Amino acid sequence: MPNAAPIGIFDSGIGGLTLAHAITELMPQENIIYFGDTAHLPYGDKSATAIQAYSVKICNLLLEKNCKLILIACNSASAAAYDLVKAYVGTKAKVVNVIDPVIAYLDQNWENKTLGLIGTKQTVNSGIYANKAEALGKHIRVKSLATPLLAPMIEEGFFSNSISEHIIKEYLAQPTLQGIEGLILGCTHYPLIKPQIDAYYKGSIPVIDTSIIVAEEIKRILTAEDMLHEGKESTRQFYVSDYTDSFEKSTQIFFGEAIKLTLYPIWD
Repeated sequence: MPNAAPIGIFDSGIGGLTLAHAITELMPQENIIYFGDTAHLPYGDKSATAIQAYSVKICNLLLEKNCKLILIACNSASAAAYDLVKAYVGTKAKVVNVIDPVIAYLDQNWENKTLGLIGTKQTVNSGIYANKAEALGKHIRVKSLATPLLAPMIEEGFFSNSISEHIIKEYLAQPTLQGIEGLILGCTHYPLIKPQIDAYYKGSIPVIDTSIIVAEEIKRILTAEDMLHEGKESTRQFYVSDYTDSFEKSTQIFFGEAIKLTLYPIWD
């Protein structure tokens, strides 16, 4: 696999663009291929079986594009389909999810602490963060709360006004999240509302932006495997399984700049 081969990133929609942006900021020389399964979003209320089927189909596309590493940029898909995707891809590419890098971060930094986590119903109901944190043997407790209104709210552009502030406050005030010493943002949409979450806690609770942690882990893997792209030029391609003007307009929210989405209906 040549070092110039792209990093493949997929999500249930365009929320994973926050991760694509973090990777581009950290490794601007890397080529990126992004796929948003907008035909089936959100994954948060889909069954594990459905998510697994979607994920394998998308991986076929990314392997056809000769990706050297595939990032499952979706917490719901990481919880439901990572093991299947890793087995399916085999040695053709490295596979990274958005959960294990965060668990490794907790292992190094949060011993004997109680953390909150907000995410989709699929992520929270899987119990994957709490179980993996407990398995570390570091007495790290994760108290998880499903926050299903946040992702669609952000998708619609309501993430820096009184509407979003009220919804965020209602969730963060829930009894489940009382007594926490840090909060994990367990959805790729949530970095966009981190300023409002920070404002709610007034600096008393660290808010963990997982997009940065995952980007740093990908750089570590590529460095260790001698797979970093050393070229000065890079390309970025963005595909979606269903296209509307609103998706394209929303990309600037997640990626920080306007990008062009290409329709790639792999479900035909």
